[in-house]
Amino acid sequence: MKKFNTAAVCIPSKHYMVNISDKVEMIKQMVDEGDYFTINRARQYGKTTTLNELRKALEEEYTVLDLSFEGISHAGFKDEQSFVKAFCSLLEEDFLLYQEIPEGTKIQLEDYIGRKEEKADMRELFRTLGEWCTISDRPIVLLVDEVDSATNNQVFLDFLGLLRKGYINRESRGIPTFQSVILAGVTDVKHLKSKIRDEADAKQNSPWNIAADFTVDMSLSEYGIRGMLDEYEADHQTGMDTSSIAKQIRGYTNGYTFLVSLICQIIDQRMLPESFANLAESWTEYGVDEAVRLLLSEDNTLFASLMGKLHNMPTLRSQLRKILMSGEVVIWQTYDKEQELLRMYGFIRNNKGTVAVENRIFEMLLYHHFIGENHENDDLKRLAVLDRPAFITEDGFLDMPKIMERFIEEHNRIHKNKSEKFLEEEGRERFITYVSPIINGTGTYSVEEQLRDYRRTDLVIHYLGRRYVIELKIWHGDRYNAQGERQILDYLDYWNLS
Repeated sequence: MKKFNTAAVCIPSKHYMVNISDKVEMIKQMVDEGDYFTINRARQYGKTTTLNELRKALEEEYTVLDLSFEGISHAGFKDEQSFVKAFCSLLEEDFLLYQEIPEGTKIQLEDYIGRKEEKADMRELFRTLGEWCTISDRPIVLLVDEVDSATNNQVFLDFLGLLRKGYINRESRGIPTFQSVILAGVTDVKHLKSKIRDEADAKQNSPWNIAADFTVDMSLSEYGIRGMLDEYEADHQTGMDTSSIAKQIRGYTNGYTFLVSLICQIIDQRMLPESFANLAESWTEYGVDEAVRLLLSEDNTLFASLMGKLHNMPTLRSQLRKILMSGEVVIWQTYDKEQELLRMYGFIRNNKGTVAVENRIFEMLLYHHFIGENHENDDLKRLAVLDRPAFITEDGFLDMPKIMERFIEEHNRIHKNKSEKFLEEEGRERFITYVSPIINGTGTYSVEEQLRDYRRTDLVIHYLGRRYVIELKIWHGDRYNAQGERQILDYLDYWNLS
């Protein structure tokens, strides 16, 4: 029977996965049109699975050189000779592909691999590849995954430059070359020149400026997630409402492939019997909330990569903290260097012209991190830990009115002699600091975004299947308070709460 998979490539015959045939068909159309392009997405966004499905779709019409630069060691990018040998070795290692290579081309490739005294030249390699394209019965597509392994050296720039020259000669002079070239990775190849050369010596033209824009939305849709859950439901008969569960998972993840699969994997494999008695109880809105809580409480490769980027790039960290903790509205700017990096690593997205964190799970992760590292409100945290037993009702739920009343008392007592201007954002951070140890281990919280009008409610706490919607405001009189009450009624309607 199939299972959910979060490790490497997903295989439709082995794993429950969203049907991405529509996305693959859109990418294939670019190949059919002869485009050269780059697929840049953050780690574990589903690139490798998409490329695997794309290769299968292309193989009926094209010869596909499906390579990964992850298979080339650091030494392979030392100089031209090393790279040519490594590149040819990748072709040789693909047994099925190697059978398709014409005999004369094989002899030349093997010669490049075996050379010792006379260095193998990259131009020679491209002449050989061009000859292959000329005599091949089918157009040839070059597909390279994990180009990040190559980006920090001049040899890769030269490789891109020769691909660019081949493309231009094909378009202007009709000289045969690759039908299409697809480079996949996190790093945007268009910006490589600034990483390799000093600004004074940088090339004015990127070696990849012939690339077509890649606009295919690779996020998983609510409809697609529902289709995957329908397939699972047909096998397991849990009785879940696949439509509502798909909507909830999409709401948490914004369709980020790894997170979608991980939530489903946790519900399917890790909830019984500790959290729920059976799968029917697991595949509920409460079960999704619990899966998210577990996900956020544990380490995983994606979170480790994200937090590593923040640790090494304090400027990016500062930008994210400003967006989240201060609630600033930051205008989306395509050519802003800091935003380019945040986009490239998967931290942010374009929300109607403003910057938003990529998904709610990343928001929750970052809030936990920023609140945890800020020790200015440790006094509130200590008081919350001491008072925690008083905030749990007899049936195990939260007494939220009591929590808020105690917070206001303690907050005003601690800060009564401080004269600084008080901001609602400061109040939110202090309240989150106070409530975190109360719900720790049992619940989670998120700062929700209402996309329809940009309004933000301060906090939604998820605790044992219940949601508590909290709006914090500074008192500015009855009229302002009435507006706040109408606002929170809208939030309650949004969450279907009474």
